Amino acid sequence: MHGSVYTVSDVMTRTVVALAAGATFKEIVRTVRGQRISALPVVDTRKRVVGVVSEADLLRKEEFRDSAPDRGPRARPPEGLEKAQAITAADLMTSPAVTVHPGATLAQAARLMARRKIKRLPVVDDDGVLRGIVSRSDLLRAFLRPDHDIAQEIRHEVLAGRLPDGIDSVRVEVNEGVVTLTGRVPDTSVVPLAVRLVRSVEGVVDVRAELTGPPHRPALEPDLAQEEDGRRHTPQPRA
Repeated sequence: MHGSVYTVSDVMTRTVVALAAGATFKEIVRTVRGQRISALPVVDTRKRVVGVVSEADLLRKEEFRDSAPDRGPRARPPEGLEKAQAITAADLMTSPAVTVHPGATLAQAARLMARRKIKRLPVVDDDGVLRGIVSRSDLLRAFLRPDHDIAQEIRHEVLAGRLPDGIDSVRVEVNEGVVTLTGRVPDTSVVPLAVRLVRSVEGVVDVRAELTGPPHRPALEPDLAQEEDGRRHTPQPRA
């Protein structure tokens, strides 16, 4: 782990099964079945990722097996027909591949997967060379972080120095990833900031802020208030 933020390199699988561009259809099916994985990166001779073949790509052949699409001169080929006719990885693959850098945060990788609706991402370096693979289940590993580790980071790296009175006035409890903050803060305006900072810690499931402001002084009658104010501003005689 780098600092307090998990990156893709912390959770990715480094031993990756990849395909050469010339891999045949049956070779790909055997690999997918044998490795029990839903998608495989395709690499060139320098191990740079050039595409990805998924189970959906392979199923195009079955999808069009008993169909007879109109092949007239003006007919538009149905979507997926080209892949249904493919026999090698180069023809089957989706290219360019959606990839992620090892230094990307887990949040960035999760957003990319959600946006592109994919379950696995090849991890590539600055030259596009395959370095690993990261899946949805890999991204969930941060939530297995021990509660004690989460609490320690919140106390000593997040709250210390962020709140005017440091961490002594705030108690941190973590149970199954749910963080509860209790105690008093000198200014309740810092509470949203504290919650946002705590929520950004890897492994945090939720944050419950039960923080209160400083105790209120009892209101004084106007005459007493003036007298109290006068005493505060009157220089005291030296002993």
